[in-house]
Amino acid sequence: MKLCFATNNLHKLSEVKSLLDGKFQIVSLQDIGCSEELAETTGTISGNSAQKAEYVHVNYKVDCFADDSGLEVAALNNAPGVDSAIYAGPQRSHDDNIKLLLKNLEGIENRTAHFITVITLIMSGKQFQFEGILEGRILNERRGSGGFGYDPIFVPEGFDKTLAQMTMEEKNRISHRAKAIEKLVSFLESNYQSV
Repeated sequence: MKLCFATNNLHKLSEVKSLLDGKFQIVSLQDIGCSEELAETTGTISGNSAQKAEYVHVNYKVDCFADDSGLEVAALNNAPGVDSAIYAGPQRSHDDNIKLLLKNLEGIENRTAHFITVITLIMSGKQFQFEGILEGRILNERRGSGGFGYDPIFVPEGFDKTLAQMTMEEKNRISHRAKAIEKLVSFLESNYQSV
């Protein structure tokens, strides 16, 4: 079965392809000829996920899924949240976002946070959503060079290393995106035939 993953983020694309591990044929936006930037203007993670999937489904007539993710920090009223990618500005710099987050957490003891991913699947015109959450805490400094986004400063609950210090295999076993994808795959396997 062929499914379009509605993302321009190559890190996410490779992460998801490795998670789906040949069960389904995943094609990218580039593969279907979609070169435009997908809007994320709803103000919520679940809304943005649905907005992207709907756009691709309506305009390219393909079954697809889209995700939106965010880092929610308890002491910052769940900021950066839906604005995680543009926290420090429209340049979408991982480095700038981390610097600003660490600055905003200076002197704050409660560093609990979680990543959340919401995936919206549109199959045969029907819409379904799947959520994954990864609890953890924010460090005072970066550790590790793997991953992307806030991975170098996020330590998952029950671990003593950051997501950036983990291999992709380790991260994929526990990540918020992996949890949401697991629910997506389980749904697809129960309701649709795989490759």
